[in-house]
Amino acid sequence: MDGNHSGSCLCGAVRFRTRGPLRGVVYCHCSQCRKQTGHFVAATSSKDADIDIEGADALTWYGASEVAKRGFCRSCGSVLFWKHNELDTISIMAGSFDRPSGLSAESHIFVGDKGDYYAIDDGLPQFEKSTPSIKVADE
Repeated sequence: MDGNHSGSCLCGAVRFRTRGPLRGVVYCHCSQCRKQTGHFVAATSSKDADIDIEGADALTWYGASEVAKRGFCRSCGSVLFWKHNELDTISIMAGSFDRPSGLSAESHIFVGDKGDYYAIDDGLPQFEKSTPSIKVADE
């Protein structure tokens, strides 16, 4: 999806604007995403050079593993970003975009680790771990 898009955390202390293409939304069912959000994560991604973040002083980064970190607002707790330490892309939580987002779902990853209280029955591709095109931290 091409174009300019904007979004923010719940309280508005952290705002962002993207330019250029965004990846389709990927649903991650890994235990880290579920524990951080209370359910699975829905995220798109952007090139680092194509995102501007305002209010970075309100953004806290948590080193979730040796290869990635998670960004959230320290004021309201909104989960906003997931960043692989070695890549030039940043994952952005789909729900943090202003509407209309124009986003569409692409696939499910880490379905082997999904919660036992829900089913995945939307017909999208499902991957036990990740896809070859999406480099993530190993669970």
